[in-house]
Amino acid sequence: MELKVTRWKRYGHDRLYANLPEGTAVGWADVRTGDITVLVAEYRDNVIAALTHHLRDSPEPVSPQEPPEAEARPMLPPLTLADDLSTNRPGESLRDLLAESGPGLIERVVSLLLRRPTEWDSWRKGLAGERRVGAELNRLARRGWHVLHSIPLANNVDVDHLLIGPGGVFSINTKHHHNKAVWVGDDAVKVDHGKPAPYARKSRAEAKRVVRVLERYCDFPVPVEPVLVFVGVTDLKVVATQLDVRVYQERQVSALAPLSGVLTTEQVEQVYSVARHRQAWSKA
Repeated sequence: MELKVTRWKRYGHDRLYANLPEGTAVGWADVRTGDITVLVAEYRDNVIAALTHHLRDSPEPVSPQEPPEAEARPMLPPLTLADDLSTNRPGESLRDLLAESGPGLIERVVSLLLRRPTEWDSWRKGLAGERRVGAELNRLARRGWHVLHSIPLANNVDVDHLLIGPGGVFSINTKHHHNKAVWVGDDAVKVDHGKPAPYARKSRAEAKRVVRVLERYCDFPVPVEPVLVFVGVTDLKVVATQLDVRVYQERQVSALAPLSGVLTTEQVEQVYSVARHRQAWSKA
C-alpha cells in the first residue's frame, strides 16, 4: 500500500501526515521529535515505513534535545446550553432579526396594499430558503453527518449552515431566488441575466474563515469546501470550468451524503465539538 505523505505546520506544530490515496489520514509524525502516531492499526507497517523515510529526508530537522517553544493551542471552556449552537434552527439569525426589528402589523398591511417591496421581504424570503435547505441537510444525519445552522460570526454575519462528516466540512450559503433563472460562471453569478453577483467570492471567503476557526482548536488539517445552494429557481445553469465552489439546488444537497475518506470518525467528532461552541466563533 503506497501512502501519500503531506506536511502540515500550524500553531507551533510541525507534522507529516500519512494518507491513503483517497485522502484519509492513517498516521502522523512529529517532525521535531520524530515520534510516530498510528491512527489506523491495519496500516501500521506502511505508516511507519513511509513516515520514517520522510523524516530522514526532512529539509528542516530539529534536534529532539532542543525543541523550540511551541505555541499552545487554545482550549474552549466547557460547553453550556447557552453556547451550544446545535440547538439553533435553520434561519435562527433571520428569525431573531425579524422579531427584533421587523415591521409591525400596520406597516405590513400598508406595504402589502401598496405592493411596496421592503427589506423585511428579503429577510423573510431568506428565512424561507434557509428552512428549506436546513430540512434537506437534516436528512443527512442518518448518514453520519452533523449539521449546524445560523452560526454567528463577528460583524453581524453568519454561516447559514455547516455540514460536518466523513467527507469533510462544507460551509453552505443559501440563496433564495423564487421563480428566477440562475447562471453560474467561474467567478460570477447572474440572476435573470442581471448584474454579476459576488456569491462565489463571498462563499470562498466564508469557507476560509471557517477553516481558521476550526484549525485554531483542532490539531489536524480541517478541509472546508464552500457550497452555494439556490432555492426556488426555475433553472440553474453552471457553465464554470474552474469554479472551486460546489453549486446545487436545494434537493441536490443529498449528493454530499456518500462522500467519505477525508476525516476519521474521531476527527469528525472533534471538529463538531468545536463548531457547535459559540465562543469558538466569537472573533471569527
